[in-house]
Amino acid sequence: MAQIQFSVGITEPVVPDVKLTRSKSGEQSTASFYFDHPAILGNEVNEEVTGMYMLDEEGEIITREVKAKFVNGKPAALEVMYIMNSNAEWERFLRFMERYSAENGLGLKKAD
Repeated sequence: MAQIQFSVGITEPVVPDVKLTRSKSGEQSTASFYFDHPAILGNEVNEEVTGMYMLDEEGEIITREVKAKFVNGKPAALEVMYIMNSNAEWERFLRFMERYSAENGLGLKKAD
């Protein structure tokens, strides 16, 4: 089972929009997640969200690059970035995303 949790220990039911980029050399890759009105922002959590955890049977992938987006002073979205600095990190992330996308109905669309 592949799931996304935030540092406060809550599994996020909102499926994010995920965009991937990779350098031509393949040495650095980035995954950008956009959660529109995630459940975590609607909870009465008194803790700061300091990270996102991608969990599956292989273990966990962690990123601390989490930013909240506010509209008219109210939380509206979370933007999360995961930076991969090796081919091994890229391959591990792709395995997680294959599992996560299969469970959540995500598809892949290549940019033109």
